[in-house]
Amino acid sequence: MTVRIRLLAMALAACSPLATLAQSGDAAYCKALSEKYETYLANMTNGRSPQPDSVDGRVAMEQCKAGNTVASIPVLEQKLRNARIDLPPRG
Repeated sequence: MTVRIRLLAMALAACSPLATLAQSGDAAYCKALSEKYETYLANMTNGRSPQPDSVDGRVAMEQCKAGNTVASIPVLEQKLRNARIDLPPRG
């Protein structure tokens, strides 16, 4: 039983850096999505926006800044797709 616990602890320790790497990748992707959203959809004064800015888009940008990438990435992706704006590369 002790051997199993040690093996499990070693496996969890080995996976920890991978989880951190995935989170930092999500944060970078979320930031790239936010920048595109800000440039093309939220910036109505330059006349480049094909559709008006939305509250849920702004909330998603703020969630992204706060680190809540799970909630913000799908919203920002959908907003950009709906506006026919290419998504930034992921990863």
